[in-house]
Amino acid sequence: MTTADHLTAIDSLRARGFDGGPGFHLAELATSEDFWEDDGTGREIAEDQYQAERDGLAVLLAARWGEPRELLLGPVLERGMEGERIPEPWSTLSCHTPDLVLWRVDGAWIGLGVSQWDKELPFQLLAVVTTVDLP
Repeated sequence: MTTADHLTAIDSLRARGFDGGPGFHLAELATSEDFWEDDGTGREIAEDQYQAERDGLAVLLAARWGEPRELLLGPVLERGMEGERIPEPWSTLSCHTPDLVLWRVDGAWIGLGVSQWDKELPFQLLAVVTTVDLP
């Protein structure tokens, strides 16, 4: 997908609304190859690429909505592991996405993050749109 495709996907998530739904929409904007046979160099290159892609999208979205804030999800994961109830989408995101860049727009949070469930698994560029308050 191109940057224009990513922006279109984010706009589509925003337009969907939450009529009776869970209060969030999550989309994979891009997914890398896996790293089962990698010596570590491909993984490092892919991670840098996905971070750069997220940062490039963030620049474009900042032109629309102003500077984003960063949400570190490690502390959210720790709180959940200690038994605190963390609402979705924050609970699941905290399991595989270390941080998000976020904007507050028209009563919703819009975020971008780079996800990876385990070191052998693909990276994913994610977009989230939610009305659920930050944890």
